[in-house]
Amino acid sequence: MAGRFAPRPTRTTVRGGDVAVPAGVSRQAVAAAGRVRVLVPDGPLDLGLVLGPLRRGPGDPTFRAMPDGSVWRASRTPVGPGTLRVSVRGGEVRGEAWGPGAEWLLEQLPDLLGASDDPSVFAPRHRIVALARHRRPGLRLTRTGLVLESLIPSILEQKVTTDEAYRAWRLLVRKFGEPAPGPVPGRMCVMPAPRTWALIPSWEWHRAGVDNKRASTILRAVRVAARLEEAVGMEARAAQARLEVVPGVGPWTSAETVQRSHGAADAVTVGDLHLPGIVGWALAGNRDADDAVMLELLEPYAGQRHRAARFVLLSGKVPPRRAPRMPRGDIGRL
Repeated sequence: MAGRFAPRPTRTTVRGGDVAVPAGVSRQAVAAAGRVRVLVPDGPLDLGLVLGPLRRGPGDPTFRAMPDGSVWRASRTPVGPGTLRVSVRGGEVRGEAWGPGAEWLLEQLPDLLGASDDPSVFAPRHRIVALARHRRPGLRLTRTGLVLESLIPSILEQKVTTDEAYRAWRLLVRKFGEPAPGPVPGRMCVMPAPRTWALIPSWEWHRAGVDNKRASTILRAVRVAARLEEAVGMEARAAQARLEVVPGVGPWTSAETVQRSHGAADAVTVGDLHLPGIVGWALAGNRDADDAVMLELLEPYAGQRHRAARFVLLSGKVPPRRAPRMPRGDIGRL
């Protein structure tokens, strides 16, 4: 039976960013028209791959992938909350937005879809990476232009299981966020404003399963939210350095953030439980690789190490499990 079934995805393989977005045609028009922008991509574009890393679990209240092939996102922009619907039809990308942040979201749409990314500079050095690139030519690195939107859920994912982190994000956003503007599918919410995060009572963090260390890190981050958002105009490494000034934000969290906020092609995630072993196994057959070995294996991709790691994750080649899965905890039951 070994090998007949694909292993259950870990948080690391999910970070490959492959969200299923059907290519079907919408059966009905969106109820209320919003502001619209139409783009023509300059190459292959896989909407699920590009926007997939922005989804924090299948129940993420800020993200929906719909059967009609569209992707919905609710964001807190610098000018207010907004909802964006993105769909691809006949070689064109249509973006439709609602709310105070609609114009900002449409202005940022090209970067969100990877227009500032240049995949042509990537040169595969391993067969498995080359095959993954050939099979998934529509991979582009998104750039949201929003730091806190990626930083807070990344903090929630520190040293816990995927289910715990996704549950905490879902509960906190639904309880303390605000309804997403526009004719959104289901119950979508915009994440709380920095002041709202700062006012969440300690028992609500506890009920969401968030320990004091992670909650305190988020509280320290939102107190300097404006300074952190300024980092979006900085080069990725400088932005990481600014994020890491916040106690509790280390290289793992800062890399996970700038990969999304900046589209940082070289921001490889170090300090991860699974990634070194997956990269080591895929590129050298070494399941016991640590961060140093992983960085050595990715050195030929200098400048594009994050993209190379994404292709490794999308290849599906992971080492067989040989230890029990990390147990799921729930401090909210204590």
